[in-house]
Parts: sequence; structure tokens; C-alpha cells
Amino acid sequence: MPTAVLTDHERSAVQAYLRLLQTVRAALDAPPGPGGRPPVVPPSALAEAERALAAAGLEGNEEAFFRLLHTWCPKT
Repeated sequence: MPTAVLTDHERSAVQAYLRLLQTVRAALDAPPGPGGRPPVVPPSALAEAERALAAAGLEGNEEAFFRLLHTWCPKT
């Protein structure tokens, strides 16, 4: 498997996406409470991912981002 060397911005984008993914999974796994489930994606987590994608130059370029994500973290 080829080794990808990510820039700091690319690494931040991948890490923000993985945190966002973990947040969504945790929210979906949580039992509903008395007021229903919380919003699946907290605005702060989504904003962090959007800022990281923009800083890495990947905003609006999902194909390049997911190719990068798969290279760096193939099990996701």
C-alpha cells in the first residue's frame, strides 16, 4: 500500500471528518431520551469539519477528499 504524506491542513480535515463521523455514530446509537434524540450533527462539529476542508483546499471537492481519506484511513 502506498504511503500518503498529508499536509497539516489535509490531516486536520481528515481528523475533523473522523470526529464528525464518530459524533454521528454515537448520536444514532444513543437511546432516545424524553425529549427525543439530540440533533445528529452538532453545529460546532460540522463547522469544524467545514473549516478544515476549506483550509486544506478540499471544500467542494468530495472526490479528492474521500480518495485522501481512503488512502490515510482505509477502514473508514
